[in-house]
Amino acid sequence: MSGKVDALLLIAFGGPEQPADVLPFLENVLRGRNVPRERMLEVAEHYYHFGGVSPINGQMRELVPLVEAELREHGPRLPVYWGNRNWHPMLADTVRKMRDDGVKHALAFVMSAYSSYSGCRQYLDDIARAREAVGPGAPEIEKLRLFFNHPGFIEPMTEHVRNALRQLPSAALVYTAHSVPLSMAASSRYEVQLQEACRLVSERVGRDEWRLVYQSRSGPPSQPWLGPDIGDCLRELHAGGVREVVIAPVGFISDHMEVLYDLDTEARGLCEELGMTLVRAATVGNHPAFVSMIAELARERVGEAAPRWLGSLGASADVCQPDCCAPPKTVRK
Repeated sequence: MSGKVDALLLIAFGGPEQPADVLPFLENVLRGRNVPRERMLEVAEHYYHFGGVSPINGQMRELVPLVEAELREHGPRLPVYWGNRNWHPMLADTVRKMRDDGVKHALAFVMSAYSSYSGCRQYLDDIARAREAVGPGAPEIEKLRLFFNHPGFIEPMTEHVRNALRQLPSAALVYTAHSVPLSMAASSRYEVQLQEACRLVSERVGRDEWRLVYQSRSGPPSQPWLGPDIGDCLRELHAGGVREVVIAPVGFISDHMEVLYDLDTEARGLCEELGMTLVRAATVGNHPAFVSMIAELARERVGEAAPRWLGSLGASADVCQPDCCAPPKTVRK
């Protein structure tokens, strides 16, 4: 990047805010993907179950002023913008406003902790498309690095897992993350980074035994995805005599729909059916340490802070390598 950084852009997945938004939102999410319409309508019912409102936009509205305050206090002093991949405020509209405001060089923080096509490279593609849509004068935008092992992510996650375990001290500890196609996992460090995050949290809560499982699969049955599935895990634990479980959604930043429905509704319902007690740990959300981390990563990029990380994997690279985080191979039904 050339020139002085003059803005920070927060980029999120986006979510509907009323029932009328649900289908257009899901059509944006699934555009170009081989997902049957029946599956899309099934997922739409998950949103309707909660009034057609995803918590993501609400969290982002709260996050913007929190990050602005952190930047005012600790620097760099930057205006904060927010744009989404799949719903309003759409990223291209935000980039257009940035251009109109005179922004030339921005840093971008993406609400995704891990590498994968959908969690990393696709956001780079989104940024490129948004700049192209805005055209001449669109600001340069540089994505900040991944934060799966940053203290500002691990420490809040540890706090929430510890709080959950206080309620069920003898419970099995199960971490969940969004499943992805095996072809996507093979082109990134998604699994390795998730395992490291789970290990770092488990070490801090004093647990040697834990499991990482996956949830929210959405692809065709013919396409292999990461497993095991959370439902299969719960049944296996029950068969082994486990009656209490703490689920920690380490793969998610906020309590959005796939946490509220797939864990708080479906997994909890399965546990009730099996006679198991479930406590779900909170996601990081807008925890003060997470907010501070966003500003710290901006300071790091402009040379005002040294990189920090926990564990042995080190700080993530600033930019994906050309062969990293490739899109999944398309599988026809």
